[in-house]
Amino acid sequence: MAEALRIGIAGLGTVGASVARVLSAKAAELTRQCGRPITVSAVSARDRNRDRGVDLGAAQWFDDPVALAKSADIDVFVELIGGDDGPALACVKAALEAGHHVVTANKALLAKHGVALAEIAERKGVLLNYEAAVAGGIPIIKTMREAMAGNTVSRVLGILNGTCNYILTRMEAEGLSFDACLKDAQRLGYAEADPTFDIEGQDTAHKLAILTSLAFGCKISADSIYLEGISNISQADIRAAGELGYRIKLLGVAVQTETGIEQRVHPTMVPTSSVIAQVHGVTNAVAVETDILGELLLSGPGAGGNATASAVVGDIADIAKSRPGFQHGPVFGRPAKELKPYKKAQMRSHAGGYFIRLTVHDRVGVFAGVAKRMADNDISLESIVQHGSSAEGDGSKTVILVTHETTEAAVRKAVEGVTKDGHLMDKPQVIRIERAD
Repeated sequence: MAEALRIGIAGLGTVGASVARVLSAKAAELTRQCGRPITVSAVSARDRNRDRGVDLGAAQWFDDPVALAKSADIDVFVELIGGDDGPALACVKAALEAGHHVVTANKALLAKHGVALAEIAERKGVLLNYEAAVAGGIPIIKTMREAMAGNTVSRVLGILNGTCNYILTRMEAEGLSFDACLKDAQRLGYAEADPTFDIEGQDTAHKLAILTSLAFGCKISADSIYLEGISNISQADIRAAGELGYRIKLLGVAVQTETGIEQRVHPTMVPTSSVIAQVHGVTNAVAVETDILGELLLSGPGAGGNATASAVVGDIADIAKSRPGFQHGPVFGRPAKELKPYKKAQMRSHAGGYFIRLTVHDRVGVFAGVAKRMADNDISLESIVQHGSSAEGDGSKTVILVTHETTEAAVRKAVEGVTKDGHLMDKPQVIRIERAD
């Protein structure tokens, strides 16, 4: 039998501890599958004495994770520290330069430095595996990087953040407010004490940027993503979507167009009959459209210690199965030096149209004024519904419009015009309607 694969783990939080436990509990099975033992030979974390539910007494302890990353006593460095710079970046760089394979769950690090790190890995002839960085336990990276060779991807879209999907699911199912659902998500551990990174879409954006590079062979460009979170979604939006036959999801969408690549993260109305509309709770889902395969949808646990640990262990097992002299494939599906510069697409018509909810003054001429602003911006309306006077007796009415294909710029300009006309009593709501078939 081949020599043991020696693992060094930096970061023993929820995910790191789960990885150590899985490697211990499944040691015999992994040895059979990989043809060699996998051992945790070194670790690094802030608290040496914390009980993590696994015996790490035989592992060498490093107070400095960079020293662990450089150690000659490991073959694979597993980075589970987190953060897009600082120790995480220093560790991964050091490990790659030392000729160690690296496994990471750090989407923020890859979104910012992924291409540079890939160049080091490819120069050194080692693997940089990151299945756990996108969509938790769903094997989307391996699928796109390996199983879809030869396919030309036209669109990637997905529910990539379990916290947001949990909140939107609870809002619809139980009629709860956004704030109430967020507090419950925090209580259950689905959301952080500061949930901004999740609910404002940054987490989804980092994951989407990585998928975009894999899909279209371009450099990662997380800063080029149109970004909008779910904190402004109200029960009024949830109810209106249901009445129209839609469900609201926070989607990350990347599309290849004639003028470049379009990347966006925002609340989206999808038909309730679509498969992606049936993805509830903390579950994630990713759909990939290609020329050969057609559409592929992968769905599964998107967060949590076990789901992420499963992806990390899978990456480690892939390394254990490889042998000296094996030529490793490129980190992002194509050699890092051949990744094309990211080219942002020009503004174009959105095939799914828009949902617009306006809270307006209950007075003569408002309805006609709203319709005129839409017409002035060449926006064709599929439907326009005027709800009765508010039950609160505040002199307001709700106007709901569904548009045909139009541009983001036209919609924003029309809504801005309605605002200038003095018709609005509250902030307008604009949500894209996405084709999700």
